[in-house]
Amino acid sequence: MKRLLTIVAALAMTGSVFAQAGNGSSGNTGTVKTQEQLDQEAQAKAQSIAQQKAIVDAEREGVSVRMKDIGRFRGVRPNMLQGYGLVVGLNGTGDSQQTPFTATLIENALRRWGTSVDASKFKPKNIAVVLITAELPPFAAPGNTIDVNVSSFGDAKSLEGGTLMLSPLYGPSDFVTVMAVTQGSVSIGGFNAAAGGTSARKNHTNVGRIPNGALVERSVDTQVLFAGNKLFFELYVPDLTTSQRVATALKDDLPGYIVKPVDGGTIEITIPNAEESMLSMMKIEQTFVKADVPAVVVVNERTGTVVIGGNVRLGPAVIAHGSLQVRVEAYPFVSQPNSFNNSGQTVTGEQTNVTAQEDPVQIGILAPNTTINDLAKILQTLQVSARDIIAILQALAEQGALKAKIKIQ
Repeated sequence: MKRLLTIVAALAMTGSVFAQAGNGSSGNTGTVKTQEQLDQEAQAKAQSIAQQKAIVDAEREGVSVRMKDIGRFRGVRPNMLQGYGLVVGLNGTGDSQQTPFTATLIENALRRWGTSVDASKFKPKNIAVVLITAELPPFAAPGNTIDVNVSSFGDAKSLEGGTLMLSPLYGPSDFVTVMAVTQGSVSIGGFNAAAGGTSARKNHTNVGRIPNGALVERSVDTQVLFAGNKLFFELYVPDLTTSQRVATALKDDLPGYIVKPVDGGTIEITIPNAEESMLSMMKIEQTFVKADVPAVVVVNERTGTVVIGGNVRLGPAVIAHGSLQVRVEAYPFVSQPNSFNNSGQTVTGEQTNVTAQEDPVQIGILAPNTTINDLAKILQTLQVSARDIIAILQALAEQGALKAKIKIQ
C-alpha cells in the first residue's frame, strides 16, 4: 500500500494523475479527473472569461449595430390615417338604440344608394359603428395594401363575424383627400358567447383587424435630399455619445462624405454630387456603429417587471430586507342551550384569531462600483420577490447609491 501511494504521488506531481489523497486505512484516493474533463473545464473557464470581457467591452464601447436599426433619415416617416365606417352582418351583437348615430349613418349610406329609410324606426342589432385606423408607410405607392384596425364606436357587444363596408381613410388634418379605402371581413381572434346565465369570452371582441384590408389611393411626397446635397440622419433615441460615434464611423467608412453631428439626435451628411441619394442612404444604413447603452432602470409596478441596463453602477450601500406578515383568521361558532332549558336560545358568533410573524432581517452589503451582476447575486441570495426588488431599487436611487435613471411605467 505504501508503495502504491508513492507511485500515485509521483504521477500526480508529473501531472499524469490528478487525485485527492485519502488516508491509508480506507485506501480512498479521491476522484481522478481525465484529461478530457480538464480540457472541458478549461474551455468553460475560457468561455466565461471571454463572456465577461465582451460584457465589459459592450458597457464601455457600446453595442455594434447597423445605423438603420437606431435611426432614420429625415422625411422617411409613416403617416397616420383614420376614418369611420359600419360593420354589418353581426349576430345580434351590434349597437343598440342607445347609440343613435348608428341608425343615422345607415340612413345616410342608404340614401346615397337611392333608398330612403326612417332612422327613428331602424333597429340596427346587426350593425356597429367603428373607428378605423391605419398606418401609411413611407414610399407607399397607389395600389399597395396596408393593414387596418377597427374599434367599436358604440355599445356593440362583439364584432365577431362582421364585414366592414367600404370606407374612406383620411390624413390627420385633411378630411377631404382620400388617402386609402378599406373594406373586408373583420378578424377579432376570439369569441364572446353567453347562454343560460353563463358566458365564455376569449380576447377582446370589440376590436378587430383586417390584414391588407386597405388599398392606398394616394402616395405622400417624401423629401429626403435637402439643399446643398444634404441628408439628415435622426436617432430614435437621442444620445450625444452615439451621435458622435455615428459621425466618426461614417467618416471612416465613407471618406467622400462630409459628416457633422448637429446635436445628440441629428447627424448632417453631405453626399458627393455624382452619387444618387438612394445609393447613399443604403450605404449609410449598412454602416455599423457602437451605440451607447444608457444606465437606465425600467420598472413596471403593475406587472412587477424590472429591466436593468448593463451600464448601471451602484455605490457602497447596505441593504436590510425583512417582511412582516399579519394573518387574521375568523372562525364561526354556534352556542346551543341545555336540553332542559326552555328559555335558552341558539347563539351564533365569530371568533377572531390574529397572528403576526416577522422574518429575520437579511442584510446585503454593496461594495463600491458594484455591477448589476453582483446586485443580481445579492438579491438572489436574499430571495426577494419582484415587488421587493422594485422597492429596493427605488430606495437605492433615493439614497443615491444607484447611479442610473429610473423609469416607472
